[in-house]
Amino acid sequence: MTTPNDFLHRFQLEGAGVRGVLVRLDDSWKRIRANGDYDGPIATLLGQTVAASALFTSSIKFEGRLSIHLRESGALRLLFADCTHDGQVRGIARWDGELQASHVALEPGARLAITIENSTNESRYQGLVPVEGDDLASAFEGYFLRSEQLPTRLVLAATPERCGGLLLQQIATTGGAAPADADGWNRAEHLLATLTPEELLDLPPEQVLLRLFHEEGVRLQPAQPLAFDCSCSRERVGTMLRSLGRDENDAVLAEQGSVEITCEFCNRRYVFDEADVAAVFADAPAAEASTTRH
Repeated sequence: MTTPNDFLHRFQLEGAGVRGVLVRLDDSWKRIRANGDYDGPIATLLGQTVAASALFTSSIKFEGRLSIHLRESGALRLLFADCTHDGQVRGIARWDGELQASHVALEPGARLAITIENSTNESRYQGLVPVEGDDLASAFEGYFLRSEQLPTRLVLAATPERCGGLLLQQIATTGGAAPADADGWNRAEHLLATLTPEELLDLPPEQVLLRLFHEEGVRLQPAQPLAFDCSCSRERVGTMLRSLGRDENDAVLAEQGSVEITCEFCNRRYVFDEADVAAVFADAPAAEASTTRH
């Protein structure tokens, strides 16, 4: 269910030749936190990642999904979030041991992947870059500069109550022409640097943008609602079980009496008894079924 506190706003700074997006997640973020019992530094990083995934969908021009995947070699093992073109968000994190406050900084050697999946033609694009900088905003800015050659600035914030972000990108000119306002991008990024996390998360979006950019000709577009949603289904879980092979499923059945899978994103529990597992493999294509049995 969407609420007025879960939204994405696109906007333009017409005087500066800059486009932007503002995202805020309230109920959706609380649902994600509760599903994984996230707290402390891990919640801060995951909230920022979820907000970023929604921000980045603003450039998607087709039906599909954008996902962010960050892996580390330190205590933080994984940050993952995705958002669909119609504003359905989710996210998970994995870590080893107890993350201290010092682990809010990203470890050297972390890898960042942003994947765009077009559900219309089933195409998939992925950009992968090493993380430069010790915070997520810097990592994402580096990604856009290296992968898209697109000057980008980000502010990300997360508390236990909500998360959000504001993104600015310089509008590309055609034919290599110089921007109409040569100093527009410089002004916009310096103004964005004055934004505090409290302002980003607590003030109405119109007030945030007018405080920052009142001299730049702000044009705010209508809000797009955002909401937590998970794409898991019994059919998808069945496909995953089939990929493991009949022998492994039979071994779990013999030991536990059923195969139980809990979705990491939404905590939905799927139980397959002996008849269910038999049906999963009965539905498999003949070539696939013969492969899994040998």
